[in-house]
Amino acid sequence: MKKFFYLLTFLLISLQSSQLFAQNKIKWLSWEEALEKSKKDKKKIFIDVYTDWCGWCKKMDKTTFSEDHIARYVNANYYAVKFDAEMKIPVTLKGKTYNFVKSGTSGYHEFAAHILQGKMSYPSMVFMDEDVSMIQAIPGYQDSPTFEMIITYFGSNSHKSIPWNKYMNLFVRDQYFISPMPGKN
Repeated sequence: MKKFFYLLTFLLISLQSSQLFAQNKIKWLSWEEALEKSKKDKKKIFIDVYTDWCGWCKKMDKTTFSEDHIARYVNANYYAVKFDAEMKIPVTLKGKTYNFVKSGTSGYHEFAAHILQGKMSYPSMVFMDEDVSMIQAIPGYQDSPTFEMIITYFGSNSHKSIPWNKYMNLFVRDQYFISPMPGKN
């Protein structure tokens, strides 16, 4: 009976601790919240451009964005924004206001068109630097390993000194943190 009690206790503790470690979620902000926070504490901005009808967007939410190590890295290095490319609320960037444009039965948001450089594809992600200037837009669904490389590429400022193809070859994932291999620039 004692063995059963110890085993049950061990299983309950293991279950609780695994749930504690898997609680990281990306802290999504509105565009306005990200801008406000970046005034006080400079960080890069990561924008997930999506639509409600996009199946690949939903898949990325359920898979890539729900991974614990991804959420930890994004939360530590970026202000993360979920931006609906068909929302009707105006947004402002550097003094310019962007609005919803009706087109046929639906429409698009001018801000999404601006940051995606007219290439309206969902899901897409946009990376901006600490001064809210465009680094790069990347279209399409990204699985966890690929997205991990992308967020660390921009998050570590490797994009300023290492070509993407070289970075992909240098990239190493450690179970506790993510970084390119040190000393192999």
